[in-house]
Amino acid sequence: NRRFSAAKISMSLKAGIVGLPNVGKSTLFNAVVENGKAQAANFPFCTIEPNVGIVAVPDNRLSVLSQLSKSQRAVPASIEFVDIAGLVKGASQGEGLGNKFLSHIREVDSILQVVRCFEDDDIVHVNGKVDPKSDIDIINLELVFSDLDQVEKRMDKLKKGKARDPQAKMKEEHEKSALEKIRQALMDGKPARSVSLRDPERDAVRHLCLLTMKPVIYVANVAEADLAEPKTNLHVKEVMKLASELQSGLITVSAQVEAELTELPLDERTEYLASLGVTDSGLGNLIRATYNLLGLRTYFTSGDK
Repeated sequence: NRRFSAAKISMSLKAGIVGLPNVGKSTLFNAVVENGKAQAANFPFCTIEPNVGIVAVPDNRLSVLSQLSKSQRAVPASIEFVDIAGLVKGASQGEGLGNKFLSHIREVDSILQVVRCFEDDDIVHVNGKVDPKSDIDIINLELVFSDLDQVEKRMDKLKKGKARDPQAKMKEEHEKSALEKIRQALMDGKPARSVSLRDPERDAVRHLCLLTMKPVIYVANVAEADLAEPKTNLHVKEVMKLASELQSGLITVSAQVEAELTELPLDERTEYLASLGVTDSGLGNLIRATYNLLGLRTYFTSGDK
């Protein structure tokens, strides 16, 4: 009989790659999925419809399990990555791809916000200069504005109708309480995930799929020369500070290096990375960090098929 080992997750995970136009989202997406077909070019809104790719999660435990059980086939856990069109200031009011972009974000479980941390006169920045703080603020505020609009509409609806069933009435009270807290945070420019909610309150607003409730990892996209020592890059330092303040994760990668690696045979990739002064490109860390972002658990199975 054939034997197999498999890693299974307790729920599916969909991660959305977002950012301003021309920050390297599609280049990074193509590198993540290796055979990705997302269009990447030097002009805004190159990506319109979201591109989707399924990626295996690197996990040495699966390899060990496969060896111990003498498995002929190993099936790793996987993540669905979604490359979403670039967002611009005013998206919550319909600018750029506006509401279409925001609806795509609403469908994912976590957000990878790609931030440009490299200087290159040949690659146009949508706002004319490289400014990570401004880029992050633009996206975060658009998500806040979108959530605020949704929260206020929901609050108005709850005022008009009252539940009669005692259980439904209690749930409604929990939702009202949560919405009041979330609205105040959004009014202050803070994400919904920063609000301390009791479990019943959190459950009551889960159906809204608020954008700023989703966990975030900031992806600092650096030039090849900064990959070995990213902390010497002032832009990266700024993103590190913001990520810490926003209680979010941070991963540093070079989308261009990742793209070049996909063009090389496997046996030449290690040598290429060594020439850049690194042993790992950071892509594996990004995939693992994305997987861990929601605190998912991996269950391993091994046996005859």
